[in-house]
Amino acid sequence: MKLVIIEPLGVEKEKLLAIAREYVSAQVEIIYYDTKVTDTASLIERGKDADIIVVSNLPMNGEVIRGCEKLKLLSVAFTGVDHIDLQACREKGTVVCNCAGYSTAAVADLVFGMLIALYRNLIPCNEVVRHEGTKDGLVGMELEGKKFGVIGTGAIGMRTARIAQAFGCEVLAWSRTKKDMPQVAYMPLEELLAACDIISLHVPLTEETRGLIGEKELALMKESAVLINTARGPVVDSNALAEALQSGKIAGAAVDVFETEPPVASDHPLLQAKNLIATPHVAFATKEAMVKRAHTVFENIKAWETGKAQNVI
Repeated sequence: MKLVIIEPLGVEKEKLLAIAREYVSAQVEIIYYDTKVTDTASLIERGKDADIIVVSNLPMNGEVIRGCEKLKLLSVAFTGVDHIDLQACREKGTVVCNCAGYSTAAVADLVFGMLIALYRNLIPCNEVVRHEGTKDGLVGMELEGKKFGVIGTGAIGMRTARIAQAFGCEVLAWSRTKKDMPQVAYMPLEELLAACDIISLHVPLTEETRGLIGEKELALMKESAVLINTARGPVVDSNALAEALQSGKIAGAAVDVFETEPPVASDHPLLQAKNLIATPHVAFATKEAMVKRAHTVFENIKAWETGKAQNVI
């Protein structure tokens, strides 16, 4: 049986292969690629003889899935699987597993890094100090007492809610599935948007969530409100968000995700907007999370090998 790690996973090669061997039987041949390719032909060439493929966020479209003729298991080193053609996998009988949970702490951490940067003007403050300036015009705000809206209360949303409470925020939530969380009030999306000072997005990308936050939703928010998106880019209408920032309909935003993976074109509307902090899809990317992810990837493979597949999509 052949296992192909089709792209680097953020862990040194020797350490990654050592983790793999903790879980994968000696009979499995492991092939590791330490470069990223995104074109269909190259992905098929790498995976054409694989029984198992480990992939992070490379685009595994239907042509790639069908071109990997022997593929039985796709172990996705990611929480979201919107870059995987699941229908092609189902047609082919390929099992797909994801890595839920590895980045929960990392993503929630970045939410508050972004939020504090917005609230305390950290980027402008850094600039004025370097140019002999003062705090004039840069007096910030506190998190304590603010209404914090969590949209999507999966593991990351729930951790974000708990941290917000620790900062002294009142947490309101909207989610397809409600969780039993102390002192968290669920309410309709429109009411949450109108009530909250801070909105943090934590929903997966589905047909239902695509464009969830658009012009109408942004118009409901307070002029003093800020929006944080560490979920998926297409959950938010970028043009509508850019217009809301430029016109002052909302006070600020921070985004880690766009419609496509970085690099993001310099003329992207959000990169022209004021009061925006942008990061290149790094919310999940901490050293600790990469190691957690590697363990889960190969644990999924071991479970599948023993007939007890877990984290199946």
